[in-house]
Amino acid sequence: MNIDFHYGVIYVVGRLAGLSATDAETVAHSCQYIDDATIHGILDFRDGETFERFASAHALFDYQNAVNLGNDGNRLVWAPFHFLPAGEGRTLEDKAVCRPDSRIARETVRAAIRAGRDGEANALHRLGVTLHTYVDTWAHQGFSGIDSAYNSITSLTSDEHDHEGWVQALEAAGRHILDAAESRVLSQMLPLGHGAALTYPDRPWAKWSYVNGHGMQVTRDNLPDFVTAAQMAHRAVRGFINGHADFENENGLPEDAARALHGLLGSQRDTDGVKRLAAWSAAIARGDFGAIGPLPPYLASGVGSWKHRATGITAAGDDGDEKPQWTPAFETSDYRKFHDAVKEHRFEVTQRILPAAGVRLA
Repeated sequence: MNIDFHYGVIYVVGRLAGLSATDAETVAHSCQYIDDATIHGILDFRDGETFERFASAHALFDYQNAVNLGNDGNRLVWAPFHFLPAGEGRTLEDKAVCRPDSRIARETVRAAIRAGRDGEANALHRLGVTLHTYVDTWAHQGFSGIDSAYNSITSLTSDEHDHEGWVQALEAAGRHILDAAESRVLSQMLPLGHGAALTYPDRPWAKWSYVNGHGMQVTRDNLPDFVTAAQMAHRAVRGFINGHADFENENGLPEDAARALHGLLGSQRDTDGVKRLAAWSAAIARGDFGAIGPLPPYLASGVGSWKHRATGITAAGDDGDEKPQWTPAFETSDYRKFHDAVKEHRFEVTQRILPAAGVRLA
């Protein structure tokens, strides 16, 4: 999923579930920031203080980075945050496959709800981190965060190029040929995640199909899956607010909001997620989801970002002539809370939930 869902949709369901505008922004920002937190390692402060960060993403098409990180490192990024194993099957390869709304996925949400019920200071950030993982189980179903034949793609097709006229038809045919060639190359270069499936898993409107490395024909219709993911995210937020770990029993979205959400997910077909997010912002401002707006702007880095407010750093990385100055305000910053939530989520998933289900990846 892209920023339109991880930030826009999650903000909408958070507000409709009962979060304040400020809290909904925190949850949605944390949900999207999982895709933008690519800096790994120790942050060194001027007077000797240090803070550990763990990257929850690296660029999907940054091949060299992916290769350098290696399968072991990738397991700590893709599996706990983007391709949560469902724990189904006999072999580790089968167990590592991501499945929508799996038993493991629900247990991961329950852990975040319990953190909120226990009054943890970064509980909202933890909820956002967990929601990213949870909704991705619909988008990334059938793929795996480890080196696996399930991630190998051939015969990739979609119905996206349904245009009128011979010129458009030829362009569509060319695009399909290019997609197929690119997919074969990526299957060899990036044998984990959905790199070989290009961006089809993350497009809300896409209908597509492929054959995986086990010879299985897979047919996908993203829209109903994305709508279900939004409904379950709404239930998860309500469970968090009410302290109910059995969040699946909470109410789903109101019918009018569900219709508006379905319409936007299906109609906004720009391949640029940021442009789709702009359409969500406009819909929220129009009142399509009631009086929940406006959608706050999202800044991954730069002036005004979480990192800048916490450390004074404006660059996407840590580059600069001087180290940042630690202050007590760092401890209450969204940046610190988010990164601690990432570490807590990763520990919960890799050291407790997955091993209890017979899956050991770290």
